[in-house]
Amino acid sequence: MNPDSQWGGREALRAKWVGLLGVAAACALVPSLPSLGSEATRMVRDTPLVRPVAVTEPEPSLLVENTFNVTHGIEVGDRLLLVNDGYAIRADEVAPGVAVEADGDLTGAPDRVGVYSDTVRFCRGPVCLDERITLVVHRNVPWEPGELTFPGKVGAMIDSVIQIDGGPPDVLATFTVTDPSTLPANVAIGPDGHVGGVPAGAGVSEIPVRICVAGNCAGVVVTLIVV
Repeated sequence: MNPDSQWGGREALRAKWVGLLGVAAACALVPSLPSLGSEATRMVRDTPLVRPVAVTEPEPSLLVENTFNVTHGIEVGDRLLLVNDGYAIRADEVAPGVAVEADGDLTGAPDRVGVYSDTVRFCRGPVCLDERITLVVHRNVPWEPGELTFPGKVGAMIDSVIQIDGGPPDVLATFTVTDPSTLPANVAIGPDGHVGGVPAGAGVSEIPVRICVAGNCAGVVVTLIVV
């Protein structure tokens, strides 16, 4: 036999076996391909779709203040203050013994202790809106002011506070200077009772101040002695 033909036969046989092995490997891979595709499809299908959450802005309030602290049995002296003018107010009762009038005044004396919340209707032409207000009716707890005389020096800072003893707990007192002309130059008494400023001249000043604690009010005189 020719050695070249014998070598060529071996090469052909080897090529045949290599081809058969390649076909077998390809067949072994084919069944796994659909499963990989199905798994990928399932993962995409089962992944939750995150949608953006719409953020809604709260409705602007019609009132500067909608919660009022009042005292049982004492005439209410508060008033509804509107952010924008032009609304007509519908008069109605908002708590036992207390009503809101068409001009925004809260009138009457609360009959019972408790927290009362009700809506008030505001109309501008044909359009009407409801705003909820809350009245917190406290028990009548007596109170009295602390020290009302404060010393000072010309050119030096005054930093004092009018203290309140008694009254309902967790209720802040409010302070109103009823005659601002009595204040010495560069000195003020704030709505929180803070007495402050730098006096420009010496002298004694008597300043009338109205103090209210949950609608229970009294007038006092604050004395500043500046040397």
